[in-house]
Amino acid sequence: MNRLPHARLAAQARLPTPLGTMTAAATAQGIAGLWFDGQAHHPGALDVPDDPRQRWLQALRAQLDAYFAQGTAGFAFDLPLDLAGTLLQRAVWQTLAAIPYGQRLSYGELARHVGRPTAVRAVAAAVARNPVSIVVPCHRVVGHDGALTGYAGGLERKRALLEREAPGTA
Repeated sequence: MNRLPHARLAAQARLPTPLGTMTAAATAQGIAGLWFDGQAHHPGALDVPDDPRQRWLQALRAQLDAYFAQGTAGFAFDLPLDLAGTLLQRAVWQTLAAIPYGQRLSYGELARHVGRPTAVRAVAAAVARNPVSIVVPCHRVVGHDGALTGYAGGLERKRALLEREAPGTA
């Protein structure tokens, strides 16, 4: 059963990456989800066709391959996203997408960026519920002291993503 809060899913695909297999989901408008197997907040089995040739899933596959194959200098994900979430979640995800490669924000800084400086826990919960791992870079959010904390895909993956984006900093 589709446990995503997105009733318009059109297709899904399983995508191998150097950090593990991921499930991707798309609507007719864009990418709606990308989760590592076993990550927190994974929606579980999706009741939509498996169609890796769906146009947005093909584009995602190509861009993930490029992300892992080349350095991040000059690289940017350029995919239409069709994300379902609350107003706060969408504001957090939009802010996450603007964090440049090699940079990090603390949860408190992120809360200030979205105009909710006293809502750090709610902002952290929105980060945890990011439905498109890697593409919307929630791995670039760290604790107030720079510590690597709270990545739904696991801290080893977070460390690996940060290291590939800014070698020597993870």
